[in-house]
Amino acid sequence: MAERMLKFVTVSRSTPQKREAEERRGDFHEVYADFIDAKAREQSARCSQCGIPFCQTHCPLHNNIPDWLRMTAEGRLQEAYELSQATSTLPEVCGRICPQDRLCEGGCVIEQSGWGTVTIGSVERYINDKAWEEGWVKPLVRTRVRGQSIGIIGAGPAGLSAAEALFVEGYDVVVYDRYDRAGGLLIYGIPNFKLEKYVVDRRTKRLMDGGIEFRLGFEIGRDATLEELRQRHAAVLIATGVYKARDLAIPGVGSTGVVPALEYLVTENRRELGDAVPEFESGRLDAKGKRVVVIGGGDTAMDCVRTAVRQGAASVTCLYRRDRANMPGSMREVSNAEEEGVVFEWLAAPKAVMGDAAGVTGVRAARMRLGPPDASGRQAPEEIQGGDFELGADLVIKALGFDPEDAPALFGAPQLKVSRWGTVKADFKTMMTSLDGVFAAGDIVRGASLVVWGIRDGLDAAASICRWLESQSASAVAAE
Repeated sequence: MAERMLKFVTVSRSTPQKREAEERRGDFHEVYADFIDAKAREQSARCSQCGIPFCQTHCPLHNNIPDWLRMTAEGRLQEAYELSQATSTLPEVCGRICPQDRLCEGGCVIEQSGWGTVTIGSVERYINDKAWEEGWVKPLVRTRVRGQSIGIIGAGPAGLSAAEALFVEGYDVVVYDRYDRAGGLLIYGIPNFKLEKYVVDRRTKRLMDGGIEFRLGFEIGRDATLEELRQRHAAVLIATGVYKARDLAIPGVGSTGVVPALEYLVTENRRELGDAVPEFESGRLDAKGKRVVVIGGGDTAMDCVRTAVRQGAASVTCLYRRDRANMPGSMREVSNAEEEGVVFEWLAAPKAVMGDAAGVTGVRAARMRLGPPDASGRQAPEEIQGGDFELGADLVIKALGFDPEDAPALFGAPQLKVSRWGTVKADFKTMMTSLDGVFAAGDIVRGASLVVWGIRDGLDAAASICRWLESQSASAVAAE
């Protein structure tokens, strides 16, 4: 091992080649190229193989990162893939879109000692893309056939992960989703330049080909109530995510030209998928030639500003009430946006949207400073009196995060309990809701979060459902 690894003192950190900003501004293709084989081995060999792998503990899935880095360095790529996919159902997705700087790479020991982190995410993407190229990704194999059916509401990361785990365990699985394609926000929310859609499609196709049934365009509450699903299935998992956009409480926010982030991103993703999108064709959700202001500081805001650049906006400005150091989005995405020409107005908060019935003309904003910590522990922004300024705008995009929809009302299930934030209440250990045999996982329980946490929650929910159904069967046998 010593010959292959511990090269961080002689080999500098290197990421895959990134396309020049001017080139990538003109299309929606992914920004980063794949590692070539020799570079992947070289960068994996920088791992220190430390006794307590903080990269692993900082990963929500607890991926066995040091071992698959060592295998990659040694050229044992199929073994590296097998180990990678053992803990994750969507490893090549995580390799592309996880904020590694805040998770595995942020916890890397050699990063903390000043040598520069191992490029974990890029290697994860490399070995799993290689697996698809080489045919190492095998069809689903069931360990047994149990004769019981599970219904899953939502075909996003949590739902897909749970579906795979439950099917492999021998359950029949039916996934219901109101959209016409499986994948949730992986398909409709995240732009192609971060995650090209073939990456998601080949995963969902593997599930469909393996025997998992998908009922798309199926809306719970319209096509069937939650209670009807409970009658059809031995257990039901709610994994719908959160889609309700948070709004701004400022004058003019209802003006023509002020749009929610998700509506804007879904429109562009549908267009990239080849769908006819009237809202884009009419110009309402097309940024071409417009002065665009995006309000917010998370990854969704970064997706919006970078999409506007690619649509040919005249200018793109991101308005965020805290400073760069306190921005919740990935620093990698901020840097990419800056390279592509996005202007950031840090410590600035909107006060009003200006314009008339015909549309917006600008945003009036206040200069802010960071005061004492708020309830979350972060420094609360405070307005600086007399610091108002104006930005010209023809399109204003609200990217302030997402809240859950009213699940009990949507599903026709008033007995389904929710938290004071509107998320579905689920037992911390069992993940069961207030309804017997109904479980919940992902953002609909924890609130808007990362894809990797959705995967983790889906796998945990699948394990809980298995335990509950097995206990139900054991009780039935004992009662006979």
